Amino acid sequence: MNNHSQRKGILCVVSGPSGSGKTTLCRAFNEQDPDCSYAISCTTRPIREGEVNGKDYHFLDEDEFLARVEAGDLLEHARVHGNLYGTLKSSVIEQVENGKDVLIDIDVQGAALIRENQDPVISACYVDIFVMPASQEELEKRLGGRGTESAQDFDLRMQNAREEIDQWEKYHYAIISGTREEDLQKFSSIIHGERNRARRLQASPQY
Repeated sequence: MNNHSQRKGILCVVSGPSGSGKTTLCRAFNEQDPDCSYAISCTTRPIREGEVNGKDYHFLDEDEFLARVEAGDLLEHARVHGNLYGTLKSSVIEQVENGKDVLIDIDVQGAALIRENQDPVISACYVDIFVMPASQEELEKRLGGRGTESAQDFDLRMQNAREEIDQWEKYHYAIISGTREEDLQKFSSIIHGERNRARRLQASPQY
């Protein structure tokens, strides 16, 4: 019996303020682990230089996004920094039911919506992780290193980051970010531990 047929998949929601490294962490784990996939979010924010539609995000205009909401296609959605973000149900449900783990990198608003979701499939597979820098100075350093925001945008992101960090205790796990290697090791330990929870077994092995 292969790994996918033995256990139910995990829906792992990863949050953290901008600059925490959560997206890099999810992608690094996804690249090294064949048993997981990275759910690509929808957004109405403008595409940035170097980003690819369908790889980094599904870039939609606001009318297209709201049509998806109306059709019930989204597991969660929220407006963040003036733009809409959301997760397609189709990118999650089918995979976890087939024993595949799904990583979702979303803000605290989206995580709260999924955490409160009453769908039994979502409730059974859900786990969440909060990633945060070790200090405000480190957060400022990481945000400032982007070079993509104006001073006004930077101040807004810092304000939002502080508000997001206040939510960390609502998560199952928290990672205080260090080096990429350290973060990936902690993240891997969490996922492998969750995979071995007894409640995730589809059926008892035959002896």
